[in-house]
Amino acid sequence: MLDETFIHIPGIGPKTEEMIWGRGIHTWEDFLHSREVVVSPERDELIIRELELSLLHRKDPAFFSERLPQGEMWRTFHAFRDRAVYLDIETTGFYRGAHEITVIGAYDGAIVNTFINGINLNDFERAVSGYDLVVTFNGATFDLPFIRSTFPGITLPPAHIDLRFLFKRLGYTGGLKRIEKALGIDRGPDICGIDGFEAVRLWYRYCRGDRSALETLIEYNRADILNLKPLMEMGYKEMKKRHQNPGCRS
Repeated sequence: MLDETFIHIPGIGPKTEEMIWGRGIHTWEDFLHSREVVVSPERDELIIRELELSLLHRKDPAFFSERLPQGEMWRTFHAFRDRAVYLDIETTGFYRGAHEITVIGAYDGAIVNTFINGINLNDFERAVSGYDLVVTFNGATFDLPFIRSTFPGITLPPAHIDLRFLFKRLGYTGGLKRIEKALGIDRGPDICGIDGFEAVRLWYRYCRGDRSALETLIEYNRADILNLKPLMEMGYKEMKKRHQNPGCRS
């Protein structure tokens, strides 16, 4: 989808992008090799310059993060999925400054890493720096601000896809668990009834000496991050279908 995207170019919105597709220009290469005027002579020159830059920065997620509207960052998923991390945090409460992170779960599609306050939380900063794309649910307003507050100066992946807003565009409302249920994604019976408030209570039970409460909290967090991957894939597939241009190939 990324090399079929034109809305990262200044002055190109969804309608102009659809018009470009309708002219038989389905990819950046198609535009660059076109022998006809596509939009207008002046604008075509600007688009060509921007597309040449886009090809040079094809593997640079920061380039597209700076140019794509936040609501269109889903388009980067296929290009950077091999360098993506699925991320979720647990906290002692829901207000930055008054509360702190208890657990961070990070899943790269193969391995789950769990970072726990008082044990190995500080290892997270180095671990997350190696990724190009971070996928969250409500991370733009909760997880990432909490992380930046906890780790001032942290280098987070340059591209971010927030599934809360992606699925809202697809017509799904509510929290992560509600959307999982609507799409047939199950959780284990031991954690299916746990929510964010219970996660806070589990942490305090652990602080009072209940080791099993931490194990349950970790399992709950693990389910969150593991389920983000199929949700991202479903959301990308559906959004791509809705934006399908006649020559879409990837």
